[in-house]
Amino acid sequence: MRATPATGAVRGCCLSLVRAGSRLTVRPAAVVHAKPLMHNVHRRHDHTTGGCQGVGFDLSAGVAKVRPMAEFTGDDLSGSHFERVDLTGAEFRAVDLSHARLRGVDMTGVAMRGVELVDARIDGEIHNLLVNGVDVAPLVNAELDRRYPDRAKMRPTDPAGFRGAWDIVEQLWDGTVARARSLAPELLHESVDGEWSFIETQRHLVFATDAWVRRALLGDPCPWDPLDLPWDEMPDTPGIPRDREARPSLDEVLALRRDRMTTVSTVVDGLTDESLTAHTEPVDGVGWPPPESFPVRECLLTVLNEEWHHRLFAERDLDALETDSNRQAN
Repeated sequence: MRATPATGAVRGCCLSLVRAGSRLTVRPAAVVHAKPLMHNVHRRHDHTTGGCQGVGFDLSAGVAKVRPMAEFTGDDLSGSHFERVDLTGAEFRAVDLSHARLRGVDMTGVAMRGVELVDARIDGEIHNLLVNGVDVAPLVNAELDRRYPDRAKMRPTDPAGFRGAWDIVEQLWDGTVARARSLAPELLHESVDGEWSFIETQRHLVFATDAWVRRALLGDPCPWDPLDLPWDEMPDTPGIPRDREARPSLDEVLALRRDRMTTVSTVVDGLTDESLTAHTEPVDGVGWPPPESFPVRECLLTVLNEEWHHRLFAERDLDALETDSNRQAN
């Protein structure tokens, strides 16, 4: 059996559980939905061929708590989904992960030996990634900077650099929005390969600005608009909206975007060397980011990072939508 990691999205865990007395039986395709780990609730499953054996249950709090060690040997778990599951320190040996999809997964400190990584895609934050003993992260960054000359400008170090970077962001989005307007309005609500639609992307960027500029930087404890859209893996948080069913028009969501982008423009226009090196004052109340103090520079770099990458994702998906639309027209 091959041990072949491939990229994608780990969004849920497919073990359907049937409780009979004090024993669980596991169907071939199962779903494991653990409570968010940040709430210190863990749900795990002990499984051996033919069923779960020796599983201890405590249902006093309405949550099944299972002993932490799980053994899967010779099982067919293909097509399973794992969501908010803690696999820290897990070992996979002679496992077939071909065509697996991982999304929002923390792989810090992962070691892969004797693997076959063929026709795989990795999109994410990459640092200190050794491939056959070579740190490839600097090579990847250098190539991306070569492909996108403005990319290096998204790492400014002084107020003038932040102002220049934000001007670039606004100009690039003007072109992307003009391209989106050329498509039928319903296509802007369409997901490509499970990713956010164009309009959902705009909603998420409103959320990012509300979180890191209006909340963290400007001190508004509850800056949210009902159309704000957090990232999918974020646990539900009191007061923060997450309406995946909303279908605003492009003009409606762009009005929100213009308002938030104007706010960022005002902030970067007023930056000084002193204010850029300062820290934010913690806000009152739960929300995102947490009520802590953050470096001002890091808050603004987070927004630049979100704007840069999500525009590239949007352009990628517009390519697919245009190709499909042209194919149908012909």
